[in-house]
Amino acid sequence: MSDGGLVRRQYGGQSGGHELKICITKNFGEIFGKMFGDKALELVKELKRAMEGTVPPYNEDLIRQVLEEMKILFEQNQREVALTVEGETGLFSGVHLRHASLERNKRCLLSYIYNRMLRMKDLRWEFGTVLPEDIKYNLCEQEVQWFTKYNKSLATYMRTVGLDLTQDMKPPKSLYIEVRCLEDYGEFETEDGTVLLLKKNSQHFLPRSHCEHLIRQGILEHIL
Repeated sequence: MSDGGLVRRQYGGQSGGHELKICITKNFGEIFGKMFGDKALELVKELKRAMEGTVPPYNEDLIRQVLEEMKILFEQNQREVALTVEGETGLFSGVHLRHASLERNKRCLLSYIYNRMLRMKDLRWEFGTVLPEDIKYNLCEQEVQWFTKYNKSLATYMRTVGLDLTQDMKPPKSLYIEVRCLEDYGEFETEDGTVLLLKKNSQHFLPRSHCEHLIRQGILEHIL
């Protein structure tokens, strides 16, 4: 028996011989066990493998492949559902299998997008309104737009309550801290109007609330 061929088996009976044709698909187990849903699952695994506090590159190519697979599955189901209406009841199992694959792909895609969004939200609280370039480079256009809108929503809320929620993410031990500048930043004005020149390797004694964002962005480091 060759793969992809027809297996012909004769069944005898009072009404005479009947020929049953069974189509054997090559590597059936591989196609149904590995192809359907595997690409979508790889997206989830890819995100899980990424380090905490980072957002891996948006895998547009793999997402497109998953969507193409879903389109094929949907079109096949549309054709076979039309045939079942005409009485072809033997197609139900295939329809159910493809529908389950569609649902699995959808869940994986939504999980991928949603968990990337959660990571971006955490980064907003860690780095402030400006994301590091290496992280921003990994986002798609829609994710950058979402991050901008989240920034605006958070800023609007903080103005409403009159409190900067991004300050003092950890309970401060003192109001002033000593910091070292890690790069040439230029002039920096504190809330009381004092202007400082932040040059690489310069050290300053500043209110924690004034420099916390610069510490998160990697411009200053807290000297312990």
